[in-house]
Amino acid sequence: MPIKIDTQLPARSILEQENVFVMSRERAMQQDIRPLRIVILNLMPTKIETETQLLRVLGNSPLQVDIELLQMASHVSKNTSKEHLLQFYKTFDDIKHERFDGMIITGAPVENMAFEDVGYWPELCEIMAWSRRNVWSTFHICWGAMAGLYFHHGIQKQPLAQKCFGVFAHELIDPCHPLLRGLDDTVWVPHSRHTAISRKDIESTPQLKLISWSSQAGVHLVSDQDCRNFYATGHGEYDRDTLAKEYMRDIAKGRNIALPMNYFPNDDPAQTPLINWRGAANLLFSNWLNYFVYQHTPYDLTTL
Repeated sequence: MPIKIDTQLPARSILEQENVFVMSRERAMQQDIRPLRIVILNLMPTKIETETQLLRVLGNSPLQVDIELLQMASHVSKNTSKEHLLQFYKTFDDIKHERFDGMIITGAPVENMAFEDVGYWPELCEIMAWSRRNVWSTFHICWGAMAGLYFHHGIQKQPLAQKCFGVFAHELIDPCHPLLRGLDDTVWVPHSRHTAISRKDIESTPQLKLISWSSQAGVHLVSDQDCRNFYATGHGEYDRDTLAKEYMRDIAKGRNIALPMNYFPNDDPAQTPLINWRGAANLLFSNWLNYFVYQHTPYDLTTL
């Protein structure tokens, strides 16, 4: 997929080295194509890494995608330079009068807090309410999924006695669902979270449908009945070393953290993890773009 991004975005050089098709906005303007407009609300502290990870999985389709990066105006990022945010990111006020084919809401390291205690919760609620009218399909990830389920359906996250940390096998509850088309019977997905969503809460909510599940990690993929909102508790977009970096960071801080499960060969942190989730992640996001964004969104977004 040609991804339309700013030529100076740090992710560009990394993706080009991986042969991911990245297109400048200048070149894209010469093509007589209406690209899919996707806005990424990036709530992660490691914004540049997250940009690269998401652009990578969005780059596995013949569809042309125009990416807009969004940050919270009510929160000051401590881990990303002000210059980077000013150059590449917009705020809600900048885009609230626009419409988009799709939206991605990322996770955030605030899951141990009550939703209402998160400083930017009012702004996030405003954005999620806006998405009902101005975005055709939204894909929520990890804490973003829990926030979306709480905002749209009143489902509360549940604290875990021990962090769900590692790469876990998942079964497809609805293998014929278009979002899962082409996936194997068992799908491996990284997780890194301290909270979970109750399967009982999902299955007792008529507007929701459980799509995939793990006996170890619990609820993974959920959709609403209209397939306008998807919720993923895992991180299929993660890099090979993302969990390793989190583990080493927590060890350096003296935290009592267990090894990520099913991740390091022989449970040896000195060994390089093998990726067994990227193929499924690429296909998952391609299916979302194809079946639930491209094939359903109106050509004229003003009629959304």
